[in-house]
Amino acid sequence: MSGKHTPLHAVHVAAGATFTDFAGYDMPVRYSSDLEEHHSVRTAAGIFDLSHMAEIDVSGPQAAQFLDYALSNRLSAMEMLQAKYSLLLSPSGGVVDDLIVYRFGAEHFLIVANASNREVAFSELLARSADFDVEVRDDSDAWALIAVQGPVSREVMMASSITPDSPLEDLRYYRFITGEFQGQPIAIARTGYTGEDGYEVFVPAAHASEVWADLEAVGMPLGLVRCGLACRDTLRLEAGMPLYGHELGLDYSPAQAGLARAVDNTKDDFVGAGVMPVGPTSSRVLVGLVAEGKRAPRAGYAVLSSEGEPIGEVTSGALSPTLGYPVAMAYIDSDHATPGHSLLVDVRGSHLSVSVQELPFYSRKKVV
Repeated sequence: MSGKHTPLHAVHVAAGATFTDFAGYDMPVRYSSDLEEHHSVRTAAGIFDLSHMAEIDVSGPQAAQFLDYALSNRLSAMEMLQAKYSLLLSPSGGVVDDLIVYRFGAEHFLIVANASNREVAFSELLARSADFDVEVRDDSDAWALIAVQGPVSREVMMASSITPDSPLEDLRYYRFITGEFQGQPIAIARTGYTGEDGYEVFVPAAHASEVWADLEAVGMPLGLVRCGLACRDTLRLEAGMPLYGHELGLDYSPAQAGLARAVDNTKDDFVGAGVMPVGPTSSRVLVGLVAEGKRAPRAGYAVLSSEGEPIGEVTSGALSPTLGYPVAMAYIDSDHATPGHSLLVDVRGSHLSVSVQELPFYSRKKVV
């Protein structure tokens, strides 16, 4: 393949990974088997290369005010060392991207955007910053991002050579701390995209391979396995987490996607405030679908009423490795969205019976 490479590409090649193109990057899709990697994250831990994600640095005297205007929720209310899920909305109310914002200081934030939206997210934020005393900088190439996810992720992190500035056991969900690895500054966030407890580690790109090797060395005796994008997708699907380009996009509002909590409509003014996308999909909402057997609805398949009338479309679907039956997410007309409602999915001309289920399909046991 001839795409862009993350700082860990040589590590993946040496480990025998199978690659796929994702947002222009050659990314490991799997190392062993999708099922083994998926189950390891649910039962022990997995390590992921997320260095293709975009990191956008925002700093300056009006950084907090700017983000309140540019993004969907009230970022000025964030505490120091807090992470917050947010949305970059279009003026028409659709979703340009979903993001996580990290507050490093009173005037300093870091935004992590989806790899496929690096350019558009940066250009939108830069354009919206024109009337604010703030600097918006694309720092994506400066950082590598490594995720350790799963029930034993804390043990893996604590056994590593990473030195946090405060006790890792005190780190709460959607908070982060700074630290170092062999003298290099890092940040450790208790965030993730798998439905399991875990951590995401921001590392200077030049030192990513040393951090990865250290985490592998201490983690593999604890059950840690290398994981690719394939299992990350089934993990997030089971957890009901949206993927941009599937469950999120310009044609759907946050409310339709079940993300009204990520929008603070009490703010005076922000891009996309009080606007709903209009068009043939404006009455649809995101739901979960479950089926019996082994055939899974796939993205793009039509969802039909029990009478065979088109009422929506599948956005993501797979045979759930954890649950053992097919699950999917779909946008359907809201009057068919009641949990337990029986519907059909058109699978290449044949009809698959499904029922509506509340998201998520899978929830881990609560951890502190």
